Amino acid sequence: MDEILSSPVGKRAADIAARCSAWPVPWLVAGAMGVLGLALARISLLNGVMLVGMSALAVGTLIEPLVGVGAALLVGPLWAWLRAFMPQVPPLIGQDIFFLAIYAWLIQGLLHRRVLLPAMPFTLPVLGFMLAGLLSLWHATDTWMGFLEWGKWGQVLLMALLVYDRLQLPHASRRVSWLLGAVALTAGFQALVGLWQFSGHCHVPSAFRIGGHFYRAYGTFEQPNPFAGFLGITGAILSGWLLGRVRGGDRSLLTWGIGLTVGSVLAALLASWSRGAWLGFAAASLVMLVLFPRRRTWGLLLGLGVIGLGLGAYLSGLLPPSLAARMTGFLSYTHFEDVRGVAINDVNFAVIERMAHWQAALAMWRTHFWLGVGLGCYEAAYPAYRLLNWPLPLGHAHNFYLNLLAETGLIGLSAYLWLLGDLWGR
Repeated sequence: MDEILSSPVGKRAADIAARCSAWPVPWLVAGAMGVLGLALARISLLNGVMLVGMSALAVGTLIEPLVGVGAALLVGPLWAWLRAFMPQVPPLIGQDIFFLAIYAWLIQGLLHRRVLLPAMPFTLPVLGFMLAGLLSLWHATDTWMGFLEWGKWGQVLLMALLVYDRLQLPHASRRVSWLLGAVALTAGFQALVGLWQFSGHCHVPSAFRIGGHFYRAYGTFEQPNPFAGFLGITGAILSGWLLGRVRGGDRSLLTWGIGLTVGSVLAALLASWSRGAWLGFAAASLVMLVLFPRRRTWGLLLGLGVIGLGLGAYLSGLLPPSLAARMTGFLSYTHFEDVRGVAINDVNFAVIERMAHWQAALAMWRTHFWLGVGLGCYEAAYPAYRLLNWPLPLGHAHNFYLNLLAETGLIGLSAYLWLLGDLWGR
């Protein structure tokens, strides 16, 4: 390093840096504010608010990259709503904020001379799955779509590395609180929007009517199922943190706030009327309850007790009939049959539709046993494998594992199960 600094180029760079550092900070701030003021004077109020907000976000993210992570988490679910009601907003603004956070992270590393990939525990399984996904693109149905989907997994890995690295620095508890607050703010906001939709006090598609004056909640996702899936994931994260704090005897304001957020998330999850999200959250909650007591025996007894109470409420008729029917409707999915030629009516439409897409996924896998039709290519390959009465691809197979099997074959599914097993083992 001394040799570089003593070279002519190094001396010139040091001289420029010294001159820049000698500039009065107030003048720099005043100049930036002047430019911002001139810009605000020439644009509309909405664009001005967006400009100020994005400027503040950029500065905050450059100071702490996790600010960008929290903002991307908040803005990302708004994509469908922004596209419909605020087309002037960049359609992929969540992606832009994400890349700003990655850029700030790299800049922070360069400034502190620590540009190193952190030794994250599950990096190898993620890379293994990404390699399997890349192999599936060798003869993909649509290579471009495949690379776009593969890039999403790359973003997941980068985000995980960023968060993991920032949490290894001093004052990690503050950063954890910030991330937790961002998750709670996002989930709470979505839950309140969903509950407002459920009450029927806003324009909701008639297809989402549950009965009477109530409607399925869908937040800003424009569809109930992805909305419910998001609430199920964030609700499980917040519930797990809350249980840990309660067991530790914490009664702080943050704990009470997270508790209220969890309550609103559970209410909105129920209002989504999404059976799959209910089952997923119930499974996650059962695992957390079993692990909650310090003695595993008590945890198992607690889990069995909750299951017994649920069965008892159902068998005794204490649950509302509509809720009980919705919760037990998944029994239609416990068997699989060839649905070609099955008469379709309003009662069985949803079940037959899913099974038709399952059959298409299995047909793709049988034809491309090892590598599948290509990661992210289910929709592109669907026309060649669809059933006669189901011409429209829904973008996925209505079953993540079958979808993965169709797109990446046996190799890809095995790599993904390896990733899940590694995460579970930790």
